[in-house]
Amino acid sequence: MTRLGDLERAVMDVLWDVVPGTSDGVTVREVADALAGRELAYTTVMTVLDRLAGKGMVQREREGRAWRYRAAASREAHIAQLMLDALDLGGSRDAALVRFARSVTGTEAEVLRAALGDEAGLTDRVEDPRAGRPALADEATDR
Repeated sequence: MTRLGDLERAVMDVLWDVVPGTSDGVTVREVADALAGRELAYTTVMTVLDRLAGKGMVQREREGRAWRYRAAASREAHIAQLMLDALDLGGSRDAALVRFARSVTGTEAEVLRAALGDEAGLTDRVEDPRAGRPALADEATDR
């Protein structure tokens, strides 16, 4: 996965923060308006969005003469992929993971333990009151 430049990151932040996953996306003008403090030309924003589409970071759909853009993946999925890519840079993946695990806070360690427990099918389940389905214990507390 390619690292994002400063302007690409700002555009992706707009898509991740302003456009919910169920949205039809935003136009170049809407992104440019959200980045008004940067005083960017419309064509600059259009070029950045086009390049991000080429990199697979955004999806776009025609709406009349304009394109509507939305992030291809969540911010969290992007960050997770960056972390995995960093592990592939060389050396020992195990040593890097141990070093990382030792550097996180207690709260972050708990999040990792819960995620690993879930992956192994060990996490306690509670009833999800919204859907009548089992939910992970940590999901229930996030609501």
